[in-house]
Amino acid sequence: MAHTPVSLVTGATSGIGEVTARELARRGMHVVIVGRNRERTAATVARIKQATGVDVEPLIADLSSQAGVRSVAEAFAQRHTRLDVLVNNAGGFFASRQVSADGIEMTWALNHMSYFLLTNLLLDTLRASAPARVVNVSSDAHRNGRMRWDDLQFSRGYNGWAAYAQSKLANILFSNELARRLEGSGVTSNALHPGFVATRFAHNNGALWGGLMALMQRLWAISPEEGAQTSIYLATAPEVATVSGRYFVKSRATSPAPQAQDMDAAARLWAISERMLVNSAPVPQGGAHSPA
Repeated sequence: MAHTPVSLVTGATSGIGEVTARELARRGMHVVIVGRNRERTAATVARIKQATGVDVEPLIADLSSQAGVRSVAEAFAQRHTRLDVLVNNAGGFFASRQVSADGIEMTWALNHMSYFLLTNLLLDTLRASAPARVVNVSSDAHRNGRMRWDDLQFSRGYNGWAAYAQSKLANILFSNELARRLEGSGVTSNALHPGFVATRFAHNNGALWGGLMALMQRLWAISPEEGAQTSIYLATAPEVATVSGRYFVKSRATSPAPQAQDMDAAARLWAISERMLVNSAPVPQGGAHSPA
């Protein structure tokens, strides 16, 4: 019996996340969106319903908090037995150093650890739903990124752009290591650069940073509709159904920076990320650990 594909999109209350969710709903998927603010998430649900005639399902959580990530995975599992597409899209830029509820530097907590933990918590469901896809939104900012192995959380000499670029490099390393671990499972993992998109990105950093970013976006940015195209492509296109471990720009596979192709670094990052899980409750076996 044919089933309705189920997708989960994080950071979906505006920008490319909202467009991705809307277009997946338009293509016949049951879409679950994750937002931090209840009112904004409800408004997004209403906009998607108005545009498509389709209801999307909201989940509310702060994904910079590992408890928030776990609450999303738990709520999803209570309602759904399958997951065909996971789009890890939530992210942010922080001009000054902040820490999450878990005491982890905010860029790292939101941009990397939320991808790592949520994917692993949902991995058994993804495997059971195969063929399934994990789509990880990164950025070409990764090309300026370096893994600061001795200080991943920038406790010394914080630089917002350097922290952001490192987190986007981490997205690709994570995506590639996930693809390696999922080889033969029917679940794919790919990363992408959406482009420089006119969204609320970085507008949370006060008048100076927010104003500068808004000006740059007016001058050079593409629309959220354009920016979402590669995410939608990786989530739906038949020709990439079995492609895994690649990096896409403008819906085409391309080579990321050399440091994003270092599989030893990818494995090292995975091990460090496991150690940064703050809750004693483990991720599922076969998720954060290689299958035996």
